[in-house]
Amino acid sequence: MDFDFSAILLGLTVLFGVVWLIDRMFFFKARKERAAASGEEIPEPVAVDWSRSLFPVVLVVLVLRSFVAEPFRIPSGSMMPTLNVGDFILVNKFSYGLRLPAFNTKFLSLGEPKRGDVVVFRFPGYLCQDGEKMVRSGDITCANPHAPVENQNWIKRVVGLPGDRIEVHGDTLLINDVPVSADAIGPYVGDPKQQESRLMLEMGATVWNEHLGNVTHKIARMPAYNTPPSIPNDKVPSLVPQGCYLVMGDNRYNSTDSRWWGCMPEQNLAGRAFLVWMNISDPKRIGTSIH
Repeated sequence: MDFDFSAILLGLTVLFGVVWLIDRMFFFKARKERAAASGEEIPEPVAVDWSRSLFPVVLVVLVLRSFVAEPFRIPSGSMMPTLNVGDFILVNKFSYGLRLPAFNTKFLSLGEPKRGDVVVFRFPGYLCQDGEKMVRSGDITCANPHAPVENQNWIKRVVGLPGDRIEVHGDTLLINDVPVSADAIGPYVGDPKQQESRLMLEMGATVWNEHLGNVTHKIARMPAYNTPPSIPNDKVPSLVPQGCYLVMGDNRYNSTDSRWWGCMPEQNLAGRAFLVWMNISDPKRIGTSIH
């Protein structure tokens, strides 16, 4: 998403609520008295009528999206084979605490991400050198270190927790000096009519079961396609800072993730993805749990 729907909902809720409240405080009583004196019903102004009708609806939607579950659509293949392009997913908004809508400020802590969780977060920006300091930029080439970072929601899997030492070299992933094991399943099988699937088929992608802590999940490997940066590199150290998480896509050779732009700050978290609730092109995926 390139716009903040929560901010729009919050703005509409405030607008409708204020219009309705002002009418109740200053105009409703006088209108009622005029109607009683004339013996005729005096209709509410259109703005007040709409505000009174829409305020509770918008408020309920805002509360549900901000504190219970929020829908997102998967736009890319970076999480294949776990999530496909076109999956509509639900994100648990209270797994890691409650946050103010639009501002994303946590006011109640209920937990922290665990290794292996699939999380949605606000993209923090690419790491770029600006003089002697490192800054976040919206320009992946870093030609403009001060380029604004677009307001986008991304989805990846948590690999490194605060304080972990992470190393990534091609297919090898080490967490605190211990290699993460993975068992081969076989060649990737997908629909060649879909662009992302066709790419994986052409590149000879293979599917593996990765054992990431207590979570076993599928990943895809296709080294013929791309060579992602290793960790550590000149921008991303092996030690995950406090208040930060290292995240990676399950499509390991086709995912722009922490290997490129560093750790994901805790304050950027939106929630934990837990369910595919719709996929128009592949109804069999409806109801698939995300793990």
